[in-house]
Amino acid sequence: MKSSASYKGHPLHPMLIVYPFAFLTGAFGFNLAAAVSSSRERRREFGTVSDHLIPAGIVAGLLAAVPGAMDYHNVVPPRSSGKERALKHALLNTTALGLFGTSWLLGRAGARRTLPLVLQGLATAAMSAAGFLGGTLVFRNQIGVDHRYANAGRWQEVTREQSSSRALVSAAASLEVNQMKLVHAGDQRVVVARTEDGHASFADRCTHRGGPLSDGVLICGTVQCPWHGSQFDVHTGEVQCGPAQEPITVYPMGPTHVPTKADA
Repeated sequence: MKSSASYKGHPLHPMLIVYPFAFLTGAFGFNLAAAVSSSRERRREFGTVSDHLIPAGIVAGLLAAVPGAMDYHNVVPPRSSGKERALKHALLNTTALGLFGTSWLLGRAGARRTLPLVLQGLATAAMSAAGFLGGTLVFRNQIGVDHRYANAGRWQEVTREQSSSRALVSAAASLEVNQMKLVHAGDQRVVVARTEDGHASFADRCTHRGGPLSDGVLICGTVQCPWHGSQFDVHTGEVQCGPAQEPITVYPMGPTHVPTKADA
């Protein structure tokens, strides 16, 4: 799904994460070089570079975390495998920053090089694991990916204070056939769509792994989840093709129906 923290369509978080990763892994590398160097002068020089890179990396990491946190709260689908993965990604990066900060403070306090070096090694491993999860979020869960397909129209997202059917009908008014729009209706995520048979509304959650159906493809009344390809009839909610086995929740767009938590 399109990033909520972007510049001209380009997500900010991937642009910024290269700096803390470079600074902090560089700090670990210079500290390691200092530990194995036989020259006292080289040890001092390498250690000084490491000591300067760590605070720079922590500041850069905190800056990179801001757009990452925005996407976590606004973009990653709730109750999904992507949400769990994003949480692990954030916790690992936070742990890495904490370990690097602790190692830096120990060094400033005059601790021997061994303990700070071990902490930095653990932190580098944590950042690498977080990077793996971050790549999975982009390439598998497609977080931050701005999809385009034939006749899709511009990807749209709107907010309605109430989750009434009237609000959903209003949100769907501008759609053309085979176009969809994500509506934040109250505390729910609802997709409104237009098919050859009229308008439809359904929960923005694939029953397989919680993928965002609003980010998928709608053709001939069938929506396909972008994560694993499950297909659903948008009017009945029935599974047309797995791996999903349970139907999605659909909301009649009549004048009296109001989606509630019980519907989900």
